[in-house]
Amino acid sequence: MNGQNKFGNVSKAPKENIKDQYRFFAEKEVRGRCQIYEDLGIRIADDPDLIEMIATFPKDKRQPNLILASLRKFLGHVPTFEEVRMTMLDKPKDLMQIVFSHSTQTNEPGRCATLLPLLCRLPQPLALLEIGSSAGLCLIPDRYNYAIDNTFLFGNRSNPDFILHCDIHGPVPVPKALPQITWRAGLDRNPLDVHDPEQREWLETLVWPSEHNRLSRLRAAMNLVTTEELWIEKGDLHTKDLDRLCRQAPKDATLVVFHSAVLSYTLDKASRDVFARRIGNLADFWLSNESPTLFSNFGNDLAPERPKGDFLMALNGRPVAWTDPHGASLTWIERAEPI
Repeated sequence: MNGQNKFGNVSKAPKENIKDQYRFFAEKEVRGRCQIYEDLGIRIADDPDLIEMIATFPKDKRQPNLILASLRKFLGHVPTFEEVRMTMLDKPKDLMQIVFSHSTQTNEPGRCATLLPLLCRLPQPLALLEIGSSAGLCLIPDRYNYAIDNTFLFGNRSNPDFILHCDIHGPVPVPKALPQITWRAGLDRNPLDVHDPEQREWLETLVWPSEHNRLSRLRAAMNLVTTEELWIEKGDLHTKDLDRLCRQAPKDATLVVFHSAVLSYTLDKASRDVFARRIGNLADFWLSNESPTLFSNFGNDLAPERPKGDFLMALNGRPVAWTDPHGASLTWIERAEPI
């Protein structure tokens, strides 16, 4: 329904969907990891006035982590629920200025640990193209150290204190060496630059307040990226920008287009299905790491099996594994077909 209210001209989303979104965030994503965000998520979901306001935001501006990070940026600290309510209802324009000018571009480097087994099994060398690359922290999986089930595996020993830890479950094909990457590029609607102190600070603010190890890992990854010359272009995946980038990949490398927690924010379901049909003509392999309900042709039947808030990792539309959103665990799907 379109109309005018105290938040401006808006197209309102169903309030129940927003409530469910905040409850899922609290009960599935942050539970056991960040108590303050769990409490805030539940209390926001139960507050009709806050849900009314959030329902007026564009779809890609309603995410709990974006709202909470924007509140932290505005207030300068992690807010109490009373501060959340006061800021959102009494100073909506000030808060909306931050929300509307920023995005949830978490760019979690830990996801490389869950991507690694698939990347290492593909024909080498690789040309990596990441959609929604943000600052490019997931474009350098060959620069990190890895530990599986707390056992050091291998990595870039020039940075020995920075190790990505991942617990595995099921018949995960544990790699024996780093992938060989000869070309890497990124595409993002709003690329971030870790050389910019303000953009760097925003990435840090997106980390949940109690996750100190994750924050340290992010900072180490950002420092590492500053030593790389990454090619990240501003553009949209549903335009010719993606086609053009794919054509620039070297022909003697396996082109892998991948993305994590991106498409639910940028495309509706019909457009995502169009993308799924189109990507097969652009890349040798398509690696998606998203919600299991994102596409019509795969994943939906597995949604009831979803562990907490895990992503479903799929290769060329074939479900392969459940992955922790921050790379902490990888659970192989027993009936996954061999690669």
